Amino acid sequence: MYTVTMEKECACFIKSEYQKETSFQFQNQAYQYTTEVMELMNEEFCQTHMFYAEKSNDNEYIIRVAANNGSADSCSTDSCGSCGC
Repeated sequence: MYTVTMEKECACFIKSEYQKETSFQFQNQAYQYTTEVMELMNEEFCQTHMFYAEKSNDNEYIIRVAANNGSADSCSTDSCGSCGC
């Protein structure tokens, strides 16, 4: 099994249909899901955070969260502040 895990759940992620952890039988499925979800989150979420993926070990991909320094909004990774997401 191959696992895709969300590192931290920002408010936009919590409100989304995505799960914190998703498993796949094949590595190419996990990789494809990781890249698609990461791109969608970067395009559709409030832009307070940016998302990027890393392969953690042979069987796990992690979608990491980083502050978007170009964003004027302030949304924490635990709850939503003034960003309106």
